[in-house]
Amino acid sequence: MPSDTSSFSSAAAVQSNGLSAAEQRAIETLYRAFNEQAPALVHEATTPDWQDIPLGPGQAPGPAGLGPVIAMFAQAFPDVRITVQEMFGHQGRAAVRARITGTHRGEFFGIAPTGKPIDVVMHEVHHLRDGRISHTYHLEDWFGLLGQLGAWPRQA
Repeated sequence: MPSDTSSFSSAAAVQSNGLSAAEQRAIETLYRAFNEQAPALVHEATTPDWQDIPLGPGQAPGPAGLGPVIAMFAQAFPDVRITVQEMFGHQGRAAVRARITGTHRGEFFGIAPTGKPIDVVMHEVHHLRDGRISHTYHLEDWFGLLGQLGAWPRQA
């Protein structure tokens, strides 16, 4: 479902992307947790035994483990936004292609604020159970982010 807007839901989209309304809502809610800086939304979107694979540095497992990650992103990129570009699924699985955008206003993994905009590609595969996310396998272009912030290659 191609989209460059912050609104993901529509009856036609639900019918055409292979996901139930509840499954699509769970995925949208997970990204809203970042966009709205509201970690409690993670618990609405995921099962209690949700697995985030791979965990970030220092991230605790389960839904509660994502709260500090959301807070860290909000501090480093106060205008962080995850925009879904495509979402489709079948039989309890969903694939998402998205972008993370924002402005580097706070320290991020030891990189002092640069004021530079970021645009990071993200791909995720979600496993769904009873209308909620049970597993998330994700891949973000963190190497590209380092280049955007001028942190790579390192200057001598």
